[in-house]
Amino acid sequence: MRQRTRKLIGTIVMILFVLAYGPVAMALAESRIMEAPHWVQVIAYCVIGLAWIIPVMPLIRWMQKPDPDHA
Repeated sequence: MRQRTRKLIGTIVMILFVLAYGPVAMALAESRIMEAPHWVQVIAYCVIGLAWIIPVMPLIRWMQKPDPDHA
């Protein structure tokens, strides 16, 4: 598969993932974190805000692989 096709597929998957992750993160933040102490809220919001990167990193690596004919 060419890199251009992988980037298209990866971009679509990433957008769909973030669209699904966003409401889940907001629901979690609204339900549990609002009652926590301020310092716990700050840490939780940082973790929730950056947690989407972990599952997306392998996808980004896959998207960036060079074309087989350029190896």
